[in-house]
Amino acid sequence: MNKSSALFTDFYALTMAQGYWKNNLNRQVVFEMFFRRQPFEGGFSVFAGLGTLLDKLQNFFFSADDLVYLRGLGLFEEAFLDYLKGFRFTGSVWAMDEGTVIFPQEPLVRITGRLIECQIIEGMILNTINFQSLIATKTARTVLASGNGTIMEFGLRRAQGFDGAMSASRAAFIGGAAGTSNVLAGKEFGIPVMGTMAHSWIMAHASEEEAFQAYADLYPNHPVFLIDTYDTLKSGAPNAVKVGKRLAARGQNFGVRLDSGDMHYLSMEVRKLFDAAGLTKATIAVSNDLDETIIQALTDQGAPINSWGVGTQMVTGGSEAAFTGVYKLTLREDSHGTFLPVMKLSDNPEKTTNPGVKQVWRIADPQGMAVADVLSLDDPVNPDILEKHGQYVFWHTSGDYRHFAHTLDGSIEPLLKLRMDQGQVLGPNPSLEAIRGLVHSGLSSFDASYKRLLNPHIYKVSITERLRDLKQNLIKSFFHQHLRWAK
Repeated sequence: MNKSSALFTDFYALTMAQGYWKNNLNRQVVFEMFFRRQPFEGGFSVFAGLGTLLDKLQNFFFSADDLVYLRGLGLFEEAFLDYLKGFRFTGSVWAMDEGTVIFPQEPLVRITGRLIECQIIEGMILNTINFQSLIATKTARTVLASGNGTIMEFGLRRAQGFDGAMSASRAAFIGGAAGTSNVLAGKEFGIPVMGTMAHSWIMAHASEEEAFQAYADLYPNHPVFLIDTYDTLKSGAPNAVKVGKRLAARGQNFGVRLDSGDMHYLSMEVRKLFDAAGLTKATIAVSNDLDETIIQALTDQGAPINSWGVGTQMVTGGSEAAFTGVYKLTLREDSHGTFLPVMKLSDNPEKTTNPGVKQVWRIADPQGMAVADVLSLDDPVNPDILEKHGQYVFWHTSGDYRHFAHTLDGSIEPLLKLRMDQGQVLGPNPSLEAIRGLVHSGLSSFDASYKRLLNPHIYKVSITERLRDLKQNLIKSFFHQHLRWAK
């Protein structure tokens, strides 16, 4: 399977592309990707998948076999298939830094290019960014719930196929996981690999103590024993103490993992047993279908847990099936070479889009804490630039009466930056460690009320007066035309 195949798109993108080509509509356009609501009923999300996306865009093409397949569908003209032979993405990509804390309605990625190429890449962009942003967000929430503890991603066996497992491991590390059980992800992405032992290791030996000792002899550098194969408190933990004392006599430490039962009660009892034996440095890890709500409850109750193995709930998104990212046209070139802002209208106000080419500004107070994100028009001739110490009125993204006045007395950061120009990536992608660090530092600049799991405070995302005026004028123009047609 060719993972760079331009057939990785929705069928309607190709039927529309042929229509654009045949009707001479392949002009310059701008599309923007944004999302409509926070997953998990949370107060923030994490932008992930940009590095993967840029790599895919630079290697996105139709192979000879792809064109044979399309020809066999009987819908595409031979001249159009000839056009697709040389298809490459030649446009530009503006995007936020991967690892940025993000909010609904603000552009995460801006694509500029010819209409056909921008349309064909829609599915690949949404597939890449939506999934990795979902998993990175889930992981960041899990890390926060643990009090910034050690989260191990153990999801390979429950992930949605090969691509799902690899993308999830990458995104989970970005979101704050300390490592992964996925060895291939460790090799491909440089993520630390982690793991303990299976129940089969215990059952393959004559006794539990023998199994622990054999494992410690093989891997003496902090082995972790799985202690719930038979009976956690009557068998597993006492046998771990026996082997642990031998290790301690050699100056070595160990840990145990709990994979079933009441994690609060068992961790407390195991901790008492270890401390009474003088094994105060022994660590306790837990697993067993954990999610951020369970972890936060255990953390709040003071469970003596050092690390958390999270699998299914992290790499699948758990209660949230998908990230709500969409990809919409915001500017088009007409037959006279004039660029016209466009927008989608809807009976659902939240589905009415914001027109034109936009920049996103993150506004902070003098202490560096985020106050609001503001969308402005990014016209190359007359950009709507926010300036330090300026006094502004910012409006709700719907363009209605809701607004607030603000003096820019803190930092002002433009979030969208040029990442790809004329189909070529500008510079190397940052390391996953750097992206992971950006998530951590970014979250630290938001008040705790935006990060709580239950009923988080809603962060302000607003638009400038110029963008609001443009939006309202386009809406009025549309309805005037509609009324004229009705007559």
